[in-house]
Amino acid sequence: MQKVKTRVVKNNCNPEWNDELTLSIEDLNVPINLIVYDKDTFTADDKMGDAEIDIKPYIECLRMGLEKLPNGCVVKRVQPSRTNCLSDESCCVWNNGKIVQDMSLRLRNVVSGEVVVQIEWIDLPGCKGLSNESLTANVA
Repeated sequence: MQKVKTRVVKNNCNPEWNDELTLSIEDLNVPINLIVYDKDTFTADDKMGDAEIDIKPYIECLRMGLEKLPNGCVVKRVQPSRTNCLSDESCCVWNNGKIVQDMSLRLRNVVSGEVVVQIEWIDLPGCKGLSNESLTANVA
């Protein structure tokens, strides 16, 4: 299992990370697990909630092989449901030759909380590529 961490945002109840994290994904059917922790100095960090990033709708858009769409063109809309962590509609949008998906995720296992993420497929040297069931996702 691969783990990546953002930087710590101190003394803020509504932190904004604006960090880019790159993950190499081997199984496109497995969601990305997102866990939010606080940062404690003298004790273990406390889990503040978790969410799953369902990448299947995004992968479907990538496989459409779209090219030369106008910027801002919505390729797919994903609605919140009991099977995803979305708190609002999420759109896969064509932007500057790539598809990006912004999503607001409801944190689970906590009274309240949301995290906003954007995913984008990036091609890295040595990556097997989408056709070989491997993807590198940029989660910001």
